[in-house]
Amino acid sequence: MTANDIAVKVEHVSKYFKLPTEATNSLRTAMVNRFKGIKGYKEQHVLKDISFEVKKGDFFGIVGRNGSGKSTLLKIISEIYMPEKGRVTIDGKLVSFIELGVGFNPELTGRENVYMNGALLGFSRDEIDSMYDDIVDFAELQEFMNQKLKNYSSGMQVRLAFSVAIKAQGDILILDEVLAVGDEAFQRKCNDYFMERKESGKTTILVTHDMNAVKKYCNRAVLVENGLVKAYGEPENVANQYSFDNAVPLVRQEELEDKKAEEKEEILLVDNLQIKLNTPNDITAGDVIEFEIDYDSLEDAETYIALSLTDIDRNIWIYNDNSMDEPCRGKGHKKITYHCTIPSVNNIKMKLEVTVRDKKGKMLAFSNVEQTPIIMVSRKDIKLNDLSALDSASGLIQRNGKWNFH
Repeated sequence: MTANDIAVKVEHVSKYFKLPTEATNSLRTAMVNRFKGIKGYKEQHVLKDISFEVKKGDFFGIVGRNGSGKSTLLKIISEIYMPEKGRVTIDGKLVSFIELGVGFNPELTGRENVYMNGALLGFSRDEIDSMYDDIVDFAELQEFMNQKLKNYSSGMQVRLAFSVAIKAQGDILILDEVLAVGDEAFQRKCNDYFMERKESGKTTILVTHDMNAVKKYCNRAVLVENGLVKAYGEPENVANQYSFDNAVPLVRQEELEDKKAEEKEEILLVDNLQIKLNTPNDITAGDVIEFEIDYDSLEDAETYIALSLTDIDRNIWIYNDNSMDEPCRGKGHKKITYHCTIPSVNNIKMKLEVTVRDKKGKMLAFSNVEQTPIIMVSRKDIKLNDLSALDSASGLIQRNGKWNFH
């Protein structure tokens, strides 16, 4: 691969912002603070040494949690911000669509806004003339183009702004969180456009929280976390890493300590419940899932294990089981190994929840957020795209697993 094959090259980019910590109302106060070594601001480091390359023809995804630095990165690529360190090299004409409606004036007509926004994107009047009909046709606003934008519905404004961005004939298109625009019919049209663009060989950079879109459109992707690159390469791997990270609940340490203190106020019959996943947390349908359960029984009594694998997004059981016919008897340390398979599910993330119960079904211990393994399941040859299909798959709630007691 030569330099001519690279559309966007990001090299060791860092960016921080100065956030004021106190108000300075006069030049005298500012000078006094300066001599005292009081900055009056703190530095918020948003990006910390980011590097990656976007090849010409890539449909490239950038993903990350809110506040990870994605939008700042796009604004640096779009030359809205300048980095403190590093550099970005662009080969080609770049069209950046970071926020819907930026550069549109409600007092101007739809037609005037197209020409004004096109000029802001760097196109000449002749170039906009050649694009105008395609923009209007895609937005389906032919009869409204001579009306002022302030008379448009919000949906009409979104369609016009989005159409200007995607129909502008640039070499590189940058889109930030704009896939879910317009009504259902317009979204289908946008989907068709992205599929065409993916096959066209044109370069696209997409920021999104929709991992299905990353897997569907992108051929390469990067995951940004806390201003650093966490994953980079195959979109399937990057999307799965992002989904896994977001499947684990963010719980403050003090909340966990309060919860543990509340639990200790009750008379404990079971303590030290631990769950260990022995197989990978990223599997394909039909792979064996194996895990170990350890706990201490503090009384000479019968205890039982109940477990479930729950689809996190839809909150439905994919699999459950219990050992009510196989109790653990007596006081002391208990260790159980369990394995099962789930052959008919696709592209879901599940959480493994475990409880210890007495013979009356009362819950004695349960897996908290720290102990709950997350399992990603993917399968390319089966597509379960709707809830009804997944509901039928949830009919797998059966005893096809095996317990081993030690």
